[in-house]
Amino acid sequence: MLDSYFKISERGSTVGREVRGGFVTFFTMAYIVALNPLIIGLSKDADGKFLGGGDTPNLAAIAATTALVAGILTILMGVVGNFPLALATGLGLNTFVAVGIASKMSWADAMGLVVLEGLIITILVLTGFRTAVFRAVPAQLKIAISVGIGLFIALIGLVDAGFVRRTGSGPVPVTLGDNGTLVGWPVIVFAFGLFLMIGLMVKKVKGAILIAIAVATVIAIAVESAFKIGPNFDGATGNVNPKGWGLNVPKMPSDIIAAPDFGILGHFSLFGSFGRISAVAAILLVFTLLLSDFFDTVGTVTAIGHESGLIDGEGNVPHNDKILFVDSVAAMAGGAASISSNTSYIESAAGVGEGARTGLASVVTGVLFLLTTFFAPLVAVIPYEAATPALVVVGFLMMTQIKNLDWADQGIAIPAFLTIILMPFTYNISVGIGAGFVSHVVIRIIQGRRREVHPLLFLVSILFMVYFFTSPINAWIG
Repeated sequence: MLDSYFKISERGSTVGREVRGGFVTFFTMAYIVALNPLIIGLSKDADGKFLGGGDTPNLAAIAATTALVAGILTILMGVVGNFPLALATGLGLNTFVAVGIASKMSWADAMGLVVLEGLIITILVLTGFRTAVFRAVPAQLKIAISVGIGLFIALIGLVDAGFVRRTGSGPVPVTLGDNGTLVGWPVIVFAFGLFLMIGLMVKKVKGAILIAIAVATVIAIAVESAFKIGPNFDGATGNVNPKGWGLNVPKMPSDIIAAPDFGILGHFSLFGSFGRISAVAAILLVFTLLLSDFFDTVGTVTAIGHESGLIDGEGNVPHNDKILFVDSVAAMAGGAASISSNTSYIESAAGVGEGARTGLASVVTGVLFLLTTFFAPLVAVIPYEAATPALVVVGFLMMTQIKNLDWADQGIAIPAFLTIILMPFTYNISVGIGAGFVSHVVIRIIQGRRREVHPLLFLVSILFMVYFFTSPINAWIG
């Protein structure tokens, strides 16, 4: 029954591969359960209140709700979209909601804007517009998007592991380790996990990524137990320890099971924001959320489709409309649950690298997220340094598609180049996609080949120009 519904054999996979892929995807993105509360849970709104309307942060409720919504939506993606893609609160989007929106209104008003954005993007899917835009993108640019995301997630892995760090000053924004030097046991754990993963993959060991994450986690627990390293930043004291662990400190918790708190569900006001700021300002905020959410997903779906081999000759994914529909509903669900917009995660590529090809992997990941609502303390055992080697390895696998680009055609080569470099350099998928679209349209016009550009691509490029110049437009309209 599983094989028939999910088309496991048809896609060249097995139930074992799907289960392993689901576990790997979960391990590489479970950090969001711990990270989302720190981003939106410690920020105050314009009324000086924390999320949920209290005077003190409720991090436990945010963590449990983050896991709950991620679990439900990821299972929905597996069952409806039959695609190895997991969803959770969008990083970057949650920061924008906390800093750029909630600071101007109440948390309920801010989440109402997220719900509005989700409603709009769902309508765009139901009318076929979002799918049409996806199909209007040239196949070569879709390859460039996939390659750019490969570099992007590799950089995410290196930064999260502390192998690459922000300098804060100097001629370049990033450097090797701490001021050019690799320091601390966590980086050693990361390097060990990376080489173990590479070695197992080269030897074609089944479950290479999952095995490496598990072994690196065990070693991390042993290292922390022996040397008492602690986190690289202590929020309680404000102390910074460059030799510390990135997010989770790998030690066994005293309580493995904790009762979940879902008290923040439903704390949103659909149109409350329009009474706090001008209608134009509210519309621009929704537009910014919309464009970022819209094209982050286009990039992620394209990249996962290429990596899994589920792409047709035009660079499109089967059942694309269903995949985009679930992703659109996710934006609404995130706002309605008060945990910010949910979106598709590029970390799903780690599960695909383990062999996942169908929605069964997403169901497995979703079930693990649901279990996390009760076992959140246990998930916190896995440190960044044990999970992020998977992102580096998968980044390499996605990078290999660069050989399929037509570097002789500058109308493709230059936009592809901008797409590939700007994703990691700006730490933003949408910026890379937008730069590629706009430059492709401009170059084709200069070449006198305007007819080769789909009309929707012209429209999208204009929207991206508005997106890029949102700040001066805001200043101009006051």
